[in-house]
Amino acid sequence: MKENIKIATRQSYGEELAKLGEENKDIVVLDADLSTATKTEIFAKKFPDRFINVGIAEQNLMGIAAGLSSFGKIPYASTFAVFATGRAYEQIRNSIAYPNLNVKICATHAGITVGEDGATHQMLEDLSLMRGLPNMTVICTSDDTQTKWAVREISKIDGPVYLRLCRMATPVIYDITEKFEIGKAVQIGEGTDATIIATGVTVSEAIKAQQILKSKDIDIRVIDMHTIKPIDKNIIIKCAKETKRIITVEDHSIIGGLGSAVCEVLSEEYPTKVERMGILDSFGMSGKAEELMQYYKIDYNAIVNKVLC
Repeated sequence: MKENIKIATRQSYGEELAKLGEENKDIVVLDADLSTATKTEIFAKKFPDRFINVGIAEQNLMGIAAGLSSFGKIPYASTFAVFATGRAYEQIRNSIAYPNLNVKICATHAGITVGEDGATHQMLEDLSLMRGLPNMTVICTSDDTQTKWAVREISKIDGPVYLRLCRMATPVIYDITEKFEIGKAVQIGEGTDATIIATGVTVSEAIKAQQILKSKDIDIRVIDMHTIKPIDKNIIIKCAKETKRIITVEDHSIIGGLGSAVCEVLSEEYPTKVERMGILDSFGMSGKAEELMQYYKIDYNAIVNKVLC
C-alpha cells in the first residue's frame, strides 16, 4: 500500500470516465448540477455534446438515463449518494432495475467520510437499498487503481450497476498491473488469527491494522470485498473455515450493508459468528472525515482494538 499517495475515488472516476469516452462513443454522462464535486466535469469539458446537466432534478436524471439506455447508449448517471439512492430510489427501482436497463449509477460522497457536510449528506443506507434491487450489480471500490478498473468494467455489463465512490482521499493500494473481477474479492495476506472483510475506504484502514497486529505477532488476513452484489460467497466460506474470527468493517450502517451480506452467506452455508463494525443504527454528524472514522470506530485503531479484545 502506498500510504504517501492518496487519491479520492471520485477523482479516479472522473479521470477514467473521460478516457473511456474517447474509446467508446456510446458513453454519455449525466449529472445533477454537481459535476465539479463528482468530477464528471472532466468528461463534460472533453465531450460537451455527450454530457447532460439535468439540474437539481435527480428523479429526472434517472429517467433520462433510462431513456438513453433504451436507444443503445451507455449512460453514467452521477450525483451524491444521498440524492442518487435516496431522492431517486423509486425511479431507479421502476425505470432502471425493473426493466433491467443498461444504466451505470455512479454515486460519490457516500458514507460518513463526506465529513463536514453532516448527517443530511452522509448516506449510510445506499448499499442496503441498492443490493435489495433485482438485476442490480453493486460495487464499492477501495482505491484509485480499482476504481479505474471498475469504471471500464461496468461498461461491459449489460444491465444496471451501482458504483459507490468516496469524497475522502485514500491510499493507493494496488499496482496498475493488478487484475480484478466483478464478484471476486481480493485476499491480502494468509493470516489465520482473524479475517477482516472490508469495502471501500475501510480497506486501507484494515491493511494498516494488519501491519500493526503483525508487529504484535497476530496474523490476520484482509478481504477487499469490492463487489457487494454478487458477493463472493466462496471466499467468505473459505475464510470462515480457515480463520478464528470474521470481522466486517464498512463506512455504512451495519444494517443491510456488507456485514449483513456476509451474515446472510454464513448463516446459510457455514454458520459462524460475525462481528460487524460500521455505523450502529444512527445518523452521522459534521466533522473531519478522519475524526468521524475514529468516532464511529471504523478506523485502523478500532480494528486493532477489536481484534485484540
